[in-house]
Amino acid sequence: MMPLLEELKNSDSIYMPIPARISAKRPLTEMETLFTIDLPHEYRLRHKPGQFVQLSILGVGEAPISISSSPSRSSSAFELCVRRAGELTSMLHRMKPGDLVGIRGPFGRGFPVDHFQGKDILFVAGGLGMAPLRSLINQVLDLRGNYGRVIILYGARNPKDLLFQSELIEWAARTDVELHLTVDNPDSNWENSVGVITNLFKEVKIFRRNTAAVVVGPPIMYKFVIRELLNIEIPKGNIWLSFERRMKCGVGKCGHCQLNHLYTCQAGPTYSYAQIEGLPEALG
Repeated sequence: MMPLLEELKNSDSIYMPIPARISAKRPLTEMETLFTIDLPHEYRLRHKPGQFVQLSILGVGEAPISISSSPSRSSSAFELCVRRAGELTSMLHRMKPGDLVGIRGPFGRGFPVDHFQGKDILFVAGGLGMAPLRSLINQVLDLRGNYGRVIILYGARNPKDLLFQSELIEWAARTDVELHLTVDNPDSNWENSVGVITNLFKEVKIFRRNTAAVVVGPPIMYKFVIRELLNIEIPKGNIWLSFERRMKCGVGKCGHCQLNHLYTCQAGPTYSYAQIEGLPEALG
């Protein structure tokens, strides 16, 4: 019998997962863990910031997970930040380094990194939205000379819910990054802003015509952040969003992720506001 890996290499099936190994796991919060996934040496992920993979566990199922590591820091190994929220993700959190999972992808359309070159970039992340946004932030920082100002606005419910806290410290220490944090429920040690993320717009000066805004977070956040961005006259084509849908097949066949006439797994998950402005379902 042909070995499984060799059989997969010779298969053209878009539905066939590649066996990959968990090489490391690091708790980030009570609910989120960062997994390092190693593909076999013959494979490279070759993703773009904003894309996702379909992760499967034999006998449990499959789920779409945004890629958290940047292309500049990924090769045969990449990172996924996963919230424990259902059967598959709970099982994944119980797995250990050395265990195998299945990977299909990368899928979807990433953020237009080339379009951002020469512009100031305003990143707006809410809660778990920092997981996919981290991929783009680190890509930009690794190619820092290609971009203007880097401004990061990040909000969470509580200080302990902030993801990638060691990296937040590193970004705050850089002279070429402007980082602003806020939480809804501060603790006694919190020294940053308190309240909704739109409050942070008062803390930064934005040059609207040369700024690209990238927004990732819970759906309820989008309409309020977009309103702020439009109020400061950022062009609609320079406002980019990422939408989560139940991407079942990942290749536009099943229709689970349909957003009006668009298949999010192909036309998204990243869209400019100009593309989805007229779609009521997009922003609820």
